[in-house]
Amino acid sequence: MDHSAHNKIVSFIWSIADDCLRDVFVRGKYRDVILPMFVLRRIDCLLEDTKAAVLEEVRFQKQEAKMAVLDPEGLKDAAGQVFYNTSKFTLKTLLGNPSQLVANLTHYLDGFSDNVREIIEKFDLANQIRKMAEANALFGVIEKFVSPEINLSPHDTAAPDGKKLPGLSNLGMGYVFEELIRKFNEENNEEAGEHFTPREVIQLMVHLIFEPIKKKLPPVITIYDPACGSGGMLTEAQDFIIDPEGAIKSDAPVHLYGREINPETYAICKSDMMIKGNNPENIRYGSTLATDEFSTLRFDFMLSNPPYGKSWKTDQGQILEKKGSETVIIDGRFEVVLPDANGEKKTVSAAPAVDDGQLLFLMEMVSKMKRLKDSPLGSRIATVHNGSALFTGNAGGGASNIRRYLIENDYLEAIIQLPNNIFYNTGITTYIWVLSNHKAKERQGKVQLLDASQLYEKLRKNLGEKNCAFTQAHIEQIVSAFTRMQDDSSAVGASAKTRSSDPLALASKPTSALRCKTFPNHEFGYWKITVERPLRKSAQYSTDRIATLRFVPALGTEMEWIWQQWGQKVYEKGFLTTQKEAVEHWLEKEQLETSPANKKKLLDTATWTNRRDLMQAAEKLHQHLGEATSDDFNAFSESTKAAVKKLKLDLKPADVKAILDAVSWRDPAAKPVLKSGSEKSGPHSPLCGSPSQTAQGTVRTTFYEPDSELRDTENVPLTYPGGIPAYFQKEVLPHVPDAWVDEEKTVIGYEISFNKYFYQHQPLRPLEDVVAEIRQLETETEGLLEQILQFAR
Repeated sequence: MDHSAHNKIVSFIWSIADDCLRDVFVRGKYRDVILPMFVLRRIDCLLEDTKAAVLEEVRFQKQEAKMAVLDPEGLKDAAGQVFYNTSKFTLKTLLGNPSQLVANLTHYLDGFSDNVREIIEKFDLANQIRKMAEANALFGVIEKFVSPEINLSPHDTAAPDGKKLPGLSNLGMGYVFEELIRKFNEENNEEAGEHFTPREVIQLMVHLIFEPIKKKLPPVITIYDPACGSGGMLTEAQDFIIDPEGAIKSDAPVHLYGREINPETYAICKSDMMIKGNNPENIRYGSTLATDEFSTLRFDFMLSNPPYGKSWKTDQGQILEKKGSETVIIDGRFEVVLPDANGEKKTVSAAPAVDDGQLLFLMEMVSKMKRLKDSPLGSRIATVHNGSALFTGNAGGGASNIRRYLIENDYLEAIIQLPNNIFYNTGITTYIWVLSNHKAKERQGKVQLLDASQLYEKLRKNLGEKNCAFTQAHIEQIVSAFTRMQDDSSAVGASAKTRSSDPLALASKPTSALRCKTFPNHEFGYWKITVERPLRKSAQYSTDRIATLRFVPALGTEMEWIWQQWGQKVYEKGFLTTQKEAVEHWLEKEQLETSPANKKKLLDTATWTNRRDLMQAAEKLHQHLGEATSDDFNAFSESTKAAVKKLKLDLKPADVKAILDAVSWRDPAAKPVLKSGSEKSGPHSPLCGSPSQTAQGTVRTTFYEPDSELRDTENVPLTYPGGIPAYFQKEVLPHVPDAWVDEEKTVIGYEISFNKYFYQHQPLRPLEDVVAEIRQLETETEGLLEQILQFAR
């Protein structure tokens, strides 16, 4: 490709904005005009040669075939493209009647096929035309785009000075288009979650998915991006395969597919597909998460830079459904089958926290992997994520389940940490994930981590947040380390610095900055165990403790205020209803968020009389049992139940429990509380044993009520020798000998920490060196203060 000619076109078109739009649009809005007009002019050029044939086909269909509705297929055949225009105008001929320019341009745009008109609509070009017309800039913009000084047609032309202007091929057009997009995005990348992916990062991703199998590509290649943006990843992947200057030079037909939710970006991507000769119908508009647009298709290769840190709440209704007290997944793309702690396979949720849906895009791609029975090569994926995808979410939660599913099914090949500030509008750390469902033999059961965070070239001038870049040498080094499964913790390759053709480049990091390590899959997994300790309570009937029964615990503050205001009147039927306004005014004043149901309880006489009856029953128990303090809650509870029976008190089990809760308190010196209704003997896991017995390694014969305030969790690595029992005996019991593990709550989680594997401790300087430096500074500054004071005088 003649990149010098392409760069001249880019510069010329870039100048149109400054020449014609400076006083009409703010600089950040130039792209809203330039990109659609550039696409329109390219389409116009492609249709110039067949304009007469299309008009003849229109005449034939209307006059001879008497067709009420024009046949699109016949018009496409006449145009020789997948699009057409039935208007008599071209952009050049529009300039012949300046007074009717807007009307004629509208007629010209209406003459396009539906696929082009959709692009025009998504670009909101009609609105831009109106603005330019009102500012008398429309004629000048069109005149610039049809200028003989640039050639956007596929044929060679001559400039006004007689110099040859080479024709612009579809591939060259794509290059110019993407370069314009890149320049606009660098200047105006507003949304924090919509990171325009730098070209060198895309190139690295493309190498990572193609290099390992470039000698055995499928005969027909399909590539998919579920968050395709302007289509940069798709076209870069295609160029890598079919470009004569690309790395593979394959003759295999390539079909590109994508989905994009932003209308303007969708229009850019679809335009790019159209003018490059790809099928624009394979680019779909809308939310990837809300609907499965390509449900019947599976793809050979997938690349994406999905939005991260963005909520998927608007898509929640299409993914989750409330069934009773549970929320269930209703979209199979986000369900996974995983074994529980006992090895029993269960379908679980793969829905991460609603404020970050990036891993849902990854699961969308995984769901589109080709089955090995249908395609021996399977599918390969490269996707960019921020750090939260590596570790957020509790074990058993959606994000952790996704990581577990990918790793335990041996899909994850490698993760590459990129340098900070390599993207245009964010300085956060990012990572490329590489996945395959057909790993090479040497990769099976393993995950390779590559730390390329220190492998970069500084730019002389920042491009937004972007202050560094990969050189081609850096890309080759990372790909080489990946394909060879490099495994070390120090240098890789030579230490020489690399050169770059980028005029903004300042200096590069030594190529030795790349570090690589390989781990077995289970290295990243852990059991999350729940460690329980027995509830220990003392109890005593006393007037003060019994008085607390007057109020519902959850409404203690509100009921206490009402009691202070009106006392015994609260027991009069209907009284509190008359005080509704006063109660609500106080709640608002105190900023207490009381639910409507609780407000109703507060004003209900039955609520107060029930609590009074409960308090009076407790007073009878007090008189019967006395005020002796007991550190054995089990015995105290049995005595209370016996007294209830003896006194013939009309109390439900819940009422007895409420009384016992009111007159008891946690006491670390008391005896453990036995679990009510549990068996007292039988064979049980030593992890669930009673305190003394577990410490001695015997089986448990009693069950204790756990204390929720003392409950704790521990993460036990799947690689821990001896598993949970060994960990429990060594790490837990020596510190809390009365603890046990609630095995029913044990869940498995996965997380990946680059800091854990690549952190390098920097030792503090020796104290002697610091003291010597301070003394040297004292010597150098001796007398300086006196000189300053003399100067001040």
